[in-house]
Amino acid sequence: MTLSPECPLVFLHIPKTAGQTIHEALTGLAKPEEISPVRLHSQAAPGPAQMPPGYSLYSGHLDWVDLEALPEARFAFTVLRDPFERLASYYLYVLKRAQERADEVLEQPSPPHLRGLRRILTVSTEEYFFGGDAEWQAFIRAHYDNFYTSYFATRRMLGWDAVQAMDEDSAVAAALANVPRLNRIYSIRDLGALERDLAERGLGVSVTDKFHRVSEGALQDRRWPILTDRFESDAGIRKLEAFALRDELFLHELALQV
Repeated sequence: MTLSPECPLVFLHIPKTAGQTIHEALTGLAKPEEISPVRLHSQAAPGPAQMPPGYSLYSGHLDWVDLEALPEARFAFTVLRDPFERLASYYLYVLKRAQERADEVLEQPSPPHLRGLRRILTVSTEEYFFGGDAEWQAFIRAHYDNFYTSYFATRRMLGWDAVQAMDEDSAVAAALANVPRLNRIYSIRDLGALERDLAERGLGVSVTDKFHRVSEGALQDRRWPILTDRFESDAGIRKLEAFALRDELFLHELALQV
């Protein structure tokens, strides 16, 4: 089975889950004109525009509400990691970006598109997560708060607002209900399973070794303790832990070892 518009690959890239390594490997399977130009959910309107027809590869931070509009022979998948580690890795990634652009970020006044980076440099970590106005809190919740659960429950990258009022059981049940719409969900710890599944489709990729080389020990050096060490109170850490508890339950129900 070859890669084609009739048998496309769909990689739903959740931030900080080895996605860049996987994306680069997948793009080696197709010509540039065969790859959907939509890499970010913000590049297209909600709905079919996220996955325009006629491409052999769809890969990025994408909504997948219209996944079924693609041919039935599609192979759609995503990759998950420990939710505490994903949360911490995302925060540390944003912090590093801000530090690298500190002179620009700390200008007075900071340009609107840099204000999030400015905030991570100018307030405590606890204030970053739990302070600010309602707009800022909506941003934090959408990007950090049980992201897997909201992504599966709503099939949208920024779906937190649609699940915020749900209790834990209802939110996890909504997420689990959409799992069968994907062909596979992989663990970041076993990218070899992805290699094997693609090989069965006649598609040779190598992602495991490359990920371990570029991640600089991502699976050995835990990010969560680095993040919690930045907190000033145990109460703040307990509040942050709640940002991953639904995701932990979701993964438990999936029986996925991450």
